[in-house]
Amino acid sequence: MHKIKCAVIGVGYLGRFHAQKYQLLENTELVAVCDVNKELCEAVSKELQVPAVFDYTTLFGKVAAVSIAATTSEHYSIAKECLNNGIHVLIEKPITQTVEQAKELIQIASKNKLKLQVGHLERFNSARLELDAHLEKPLFIESQRLAPFNPRGTDVNVVLDLMIHDIDLIQTIVKSPIVNIDAQGAPVLSKSIDIANARITFENHCIANVTASRISFKTERKTRIFQANTYISIDFHNKQFAVFKKGDGEMFPGIPEIIRHESVFEKGDALLEEIKAFINCIVNNTTPLVTGEEGCSALAVAEKITSLIDNHLLVSYAAN
Repeated sequence: MHKIKCAVIGVGYLGRFHAQKYQLLENTELVAVCDVNKELCEAVSKELQVPAVFDYTTLFGKVAAVSIAATTSEHYSIAKECLNNGIHVLIEKPITQTVEQAKELIQIASKNKLKLQVGHLERFNSARLELDAHLEKPLFIESQRLAPFNPRGTDVNVVLDLMIHDIDLIQTIVKSPIVNIDAQGAPVLSKSIDIANARITFENHCIANVTASRISFKTERKTRIFQANTYISIDFHNKQFAVFKKGDGEMFPGIPEIIRHESVFEKGDALLEEIKAFINCIVNNTTPLVTGEEGCSALAVAEKITSLIDNHLLVSYAAN
């Protein structure tokens, strides 16, 4: 079997897991791990028994594909050089710092006939995969994504750190242009936005109410979808899925019958499935399951929400 030579650039908390997954696949060979933090890189190198490199440009000509799990500020420059050197790229979310940077990466990948996949991990959650069979025309969506404070994620605000997952999911569910966004939020434990709420109105009249917080005492990742005669609940954290549908009969006079279906999925390994999908789209020359365009679209909405919150905060501070 021909094995695709791969490397991981940025082997902190998430990048280390990327490297582990590449070693599990039969059709990939993890050639090296790379990080500017030499101590960290050498530790992962020793754990996985692969070479450590500290300059990603030394990988050019040696690998066909990379995962980029470096800090968000480095995504654009690293991905651009990799794509310009013939390397397929799986890039962690958010795709880049700006929409303009994301669009440039998309153009380079297209020009060089390379795969560019964005790491929106919830797309590979087993509970999310159950949803498609029940979707008709969503009318209202409510998402909550709560997490305890972790300094590891504070290189970006909570909109780019957490809410962007739900922005991506909701856009793939609704499949309609956005016509209006209202948003509020605040910094609490860091200098950037730590809690945010956005109300997104779509052209087809669907409304999504999205909340993200990284100052919670619990972890919660839930989405609720309401459509005619149907209510759907997805618990991404606990891998639970429930759908409630209006039946033809009545439970009591005047009270419609409710048919309930619930599923609990095995924990699974969404990251492994994500990396499998990345490798498969290279092998089979197919479109990535999460394209650069989709990553860019989610980033554009996240940018708008961030801008609205920042403007509200400026007004608030000025008033005080």
